[in-house]
Amino acid sequence: MYKKTLMQLILIVSLTATLGSLYFSEVRNYIPCELCWYQRILMYPLVIISLISLIKNDFKAYYYILTMSIMGFIMGVYHYSLQKLPAVQDGLNACSDNSCTVTYVNYFGFITIPLMSLTAFLIIIVLSVLSFKKENVHEQ
Repeated sequence: MYKKTLMQLILIVSLTATLGSLYFSEVRNYIPCELCWYQRILMYPLVIISLISLIKNDFKAYYYILTMSIMGFIMGVYHYSLQKLPAVQDGLNACSDNSCTVTYVNYFGFITIPLMSLTAFLIIIVLSVLSFKKENVHEQ
């Protein structure tokens, strides 16, 4: 039951992040940069993986979810750094067509789209790790 609840939370977080990114690009017409696309590539499948995991009651998907979330989190940290740290902006820019330093939203002076992304990935990482900890407690 505990693993199912954690997987449901992962589904909710990943679905919210997916719908949020689609809202920004399709409704608000913000053009995603290259790093945004990479983060989407890692977030969108989490909705499908967590949904299938719930339907089949197979919770080994936590391994895949954790791996993809860690990669997405690292990309989100780098992307947020590109937007907020001048020292990083002067360095290598990973984006080609649309600059990754463009800040479409800046709520409260620090909440940007990459921060929202890395927060979603962080929540999913924490939920996945909690499932491993609970698994190890039951095995002993």
